[in-house]
Amino acid sequence: MEMINGVTVSDELLGTFAPIIVYWIYSGIYVLLGSLDDYRLHTRKDEDEKNLVSKNDVVKGVLLQQAVQAVVASLLFAITGSDSDPVDAQPTSLIVLARQFLVGMMVLDTWQYFMHRYMHQNKFLYKHIHSQHHRLVVPYAYGALYNHPIEGLLLDTVGGALSFLVSGMSPRASIFFFSFATLKTVDDHCGLWLPGNLFHLLFRNNSAYHDIHHQLYGNKYNFSQPFFVMWDRILGTYMPYSLEKNVDGGFEARPSKEYKEE
Repeated sequence: MEMINGVTVSDELLGTFAPIIVYWIYSGIYVLLGSLDDYRLHTRKDEDEKNLVSKNDVVKGVLLQQAVQAVVASLLFAITGSDSDPVDAQPTSLIVLARQFLVGMMVLDTWQYFMHRYMHQNKFLYKHIHSQHHRLVVPYAYGALYNHPIEGLLLDTVGGALSFLVSGMSPRASIFFFSFATLKTVDDHCGLWLPGNLFHLLFRNNSAYHDIHHQLYGNKYNFSQPFFVMWDRILGTYMPYSLEKNVDGGFEARPSKEYKEE
């Protein structure tokens, strides 16, 4: 339990809604930074003209997915028990927390890689479900969770539930894990390459890496998300690229020549 302004809030409630709040706050920061044209991966004109869905529809789609996630998270916490008796709770060591986070990251990455790749390989699933996310040819932060509701359930919600169950993390630990995963997912879709971005320094899977996947030539590559590029490298779907400075400002993630010519 946590006390917020004198009100007792359960870890389960925070674990359910903290990632949603984090999503919109972090996305809002990137909206404010969107005017930094020298750090964009695509121009604002491209963002407005190339995308095949309105921003209003994107917001509605994300809110729908988050509503489904909240329901599933609430059910999951109810089934797996409660931390409502803090007297008997034993503090978890940092080593155990680190192990749980790493296991959770690996489980989430593995689930999302294979589900994501299958949605590209299966023509029916791509046409009727996953193509909705690829209406965002030019990704932006608050479009990170814009998916077909079925994809949102299978890819993100089920993947998150599996990472929670397999890692054995507590509801309190899940607050931080899923908030961190949310920050990473938003960052991967932000469309900016900012100097000093810690996610870019710590992870090879970043906004430029995922931007390649959203382009037509990268549609069959760079499926890994949200943390590592391990599965792409092991299974031959890794597309190497370089980040080039544009003459007119901003950056462009350019794939290796032999890949683009395919």
